[in-house]
Amino acid sequence: MKKPLSIRAMLQEGKGRIATGRAEEVAALVLAQPRRAEKLLECLWDDDPGVVNRAAQALERVVRVGQPRLLARLSSSKTSLLGLLAEAGENKLRWHLAFVVPRLALTPRESARTAAILQSWLEDQSSSIVKTMSLQGLADLTRQDPALLPMVLDLLRIHGRSGTPAMRARSRILLKHLDSARPEMLW
Repeated sequence: MKKPLSIRAMLQEGKGRIATGRAEEVAALVLAQPRRAEKLLECLWDDDPGVVNRAAQALERVVRVGQPRLLARLSSSKTSLLGLLAEAGENKLRWHLAFVVPRLALTPRESARTAAILQSWLEDQSSSIVKTMSLQGLADLTRQDPALLPMVLDLLRIHGRSGTPAMRARSRILLKHLDSARPEMLW
């Protein structure tokens, strides 16, 4: 009987560093077998940028589903992910981390650290999607750290007028959502 491929081997498949390869398959595998999340996380530090990017994409898919037990398992690695967030240089890795990290259970200090990094990425000159996903990540952070809401609302209003087209569109959506979700916090 043929031995199943490792997560890393699955993530190696794909042409070029930004190709999605089998990222969706890996996400489905981790969702079905949460104990394999650790192997997926290890791939975020791989020497092959394609493996890293596909691992980040798979991780975003896993987090998007939001299984509480799996998110708790991932949150146990949040210190490592916060370190990676701070040092990430590859755009695709950055935009996926901007989605993932704010959805983990963070302390107020970790939320502030994440917010500072995401805010610095709003100045990124190489990628509109990194900027747009940073706005999304900042808005997501307000769910667990409401103290960030005034700053995030200001950023959304600013970038809703002066950002890239994607930033303007996302800012409008997020402002509408935050205004309707928390009207009592806006005053």
